[in-house]
Amino acid sequence: MRRLAAFLLLVNGALLAAPPSEPGFWERFRSAVESHLGRPYVWGACGLKSFDCSGFVWRVMWDSGVTMKRTTARKLYVALPTASKQDRWSFGNVVFFDDLKHCGIVDNRAGFYHAQSSKGTNRSLFDPYWRSKISGVRRVAPKR
Repeated sequence: MRRLAAFLLLVNGALLAAPPSEPGFWERFRSAVESHLGRPYVWGACGLKSFDCSGFVWRVMWDSGVTMKRTTARKLYVALPTASKQDRWSFGNVVFFDDLKHCGIVDNRAGFYHAQSSKGTNRSLFDPYWRSKISGVRRVAPKR
């Protein structure tokens, strides 16, 4: 049986178990995202039947093996490392909007996944509306 290595990061007093940079991690991460699409939005929910934005991000990370305390979008922003400019739109990064009141998971330069109050968990485009609200982007895993 193959053993997976885990990395522990201490960020702002919170211990995060970061996923290894092995290739299978991102497939599991994408599978976790896709398995939770189409669920209704419920404020404060973190699955499995409904989500709010930070609950959706937390659940995807948890299901992928990234263990951290369930928290708000604002605290999640502080806990995760900054994404570099060249890696900013890489799949799996967490994008924050509207002065850190909303967050989602980057799919690519064109879109992101999130729990939207009017549509539930879905993929949205980085159209002018969403681009104008971006507050920052953070990484889920350490650089490979």
